[in-house]
Amino acid sequence: MRIISVNVNGIQAAVERGLLSWLQAQNADVICLQDTRASAFELDDPAFQLDGYFLYACEAEVPAQGGVALYSRLQPKAVISGLGFETADRYGRYLQADFDKLSIATLLLPSGMNGDEDLNQKFKLMDDFGKYLDKQRRKRREYIYCGSLYVAQQKLDIKNWRDSQQSPGFLAPERAWMDEIVGNMGYVDALREVSREGDQYSWWPDNEQAEMLNLGWRFDYQLLTPGLRRFVRSARLPRQPRFSQHAPLIVDYDWTLTI
Repeated sequence: MRIISVNVNGIQAAVERGLLSWLQAQNADVICLQDTRASAFELDDPAFQLDGYFLYACEAEVPAQGGVALYSRLQPKAVISGLGFETADRYGRYLQADFDKLSIATLLLPSGMNGDEDLNQKFKLMDDFGKYLDKQRRKRREYIYCGSLYVAQQKLDIKNWRDSQQSPGFLAPERAWMDEIVGNMGYVDALREVSREGDQYSWWPDNEQAEMLNLGWRFDYQLLTPGLRRFVRSARLPRQPRFSQHAPLIVDYDWTLTI
């Protein structure tokens, strides 16, 4: 099973850069998109369809903000939109597809980089979603959360960590939140399960120097329930081609998706 997760920073612009033709060639079972900035009605357009895939979307109440989407080769048993709390649902930040014994979700957190209000929204959603994840541990099924979280958990997840400790994305409370999920709660970071190498980033500031010097941050994850740990086969963050400020995260699992 191959799952691809990518924050597209607006699906229209990403498609214009060749996103769909690239995805079509990747042989993925499920593709999770974040920050589509499009309504479900807009995504019904043939321009956004992938041959051989079902497409599902969760839109924000405010046009051209947030939004997530999911392509799946298999038609899921159920699709759940939203989490039941305002911090997620108003901005179309969560969509979940249920298969046999496994649920796959796409999740978008605020970046926190756009002022105090944005950062406060991020902290509130982190708190709400953390409590949700804690409860989910009691469920008798496996989960994969494809999250564009805008948090670099460790020093090796960011190029200039010393200079970034007061910057949203690497603040102490954000990192502590990730430590709680991946440490105390026992969720598995798929990439780190197979690689401890540095310089593996998924987001770069929008400037030429950041590109040239690889001044990146790792903001994008596939977080797994503990039962999936032994099924992670490979994970990678290819820098090219790129369709937004974010790199795709491609993870292969020794798991056959069924309904």
